[in-house]
Amino acid sequence: MQTFAYDKPASVAAAATAAMADNAKIIAGGQSLLPSMRLGLAAPDALIDLSSLPELKGITVTGGTVRVGAMTTHAEVAASAAVQQAIPALADLASHIGDRQVRNRGTLGGSLANNDPAACYPAAVLGLGATVHTNQRDIAADDFFLGMYTTALAEGELITAVSFPVPAQAGWQKFKQPASRFSLVGVFVSQGPQGTRVAVTGAGAGGVFRVPALEAALAANWSAAACNGVAVPSDDLNTDLHGSAEYRAALIPVLAGRAVGG
Repeated sequence: MQTFAYDKPASVAAAATAAMADNAKIIAGGQSLLPSMRLGLAAPDALIDLSSLPELKGITVTGGTVRVGAMTTHAEVAASAAVQQAIPALADLASHIGDRQVRNRGTLGGSLANNDPAACYPAAVLGLGATVHTNQRDIAADDFFLGMYTTALAEGELITAVSFPVPAQAGWQKFKQPASRFSLVGVFVSQGPQGTRVAVTGAGAGGVFRVPALEAALAANWSAAACNGVAVPSDDLNTDLHGSAEYRAALIPVLAGRAVGG
């Protein structure tokens, strides 16, 4: 049996200090960390629980920006009337993450900090050109995701919120693995203050990425038809028992077209 210390700090500053200890792990919703611990893949000496920090929770919409606290659950984002009105595609994405239990425990900040290569939220953050706020700085989406399970977060740096610019139009399509509900391929498209953006999750060996060829096609003509015939290279894509790299490459423009058309 694993033994560990458990800390429930009363402030973000205290949480950041506690997280600097050797082999300490931040726990948000616990939907990734706890299964890893059960499987013996993670054995932290201390867990730093963020659930008692109200400043990390909540949703506000002001000045063309939707700001979501890091400890806001997927279910809360999906059910938010403000998000449904401002960025319907974001609410739709949140409503299809995992199952009901995962949506009611998992959090935006936890998903982004973990940066699973098949997670849904990274596609929305990159696809909308969002800004990740931490206790130390603001990080643009293009600078945040550094590879599989790797982000720009430093030791003791905690995500506090994410600001999503409200787009003129956006869409999300997910081709899911039916058992895990993770994306075999997921595509988020948007056109707005950050330009035309297409972000893909589930397909890349290094995690979420943008597709410049689709972005150029949609910038010229925002339509499902514009995605037809756009070739996505398969060189850096995943091959596994669920699908080959070529299969995933073929899915990307199809799902982008559906996201635009939907």
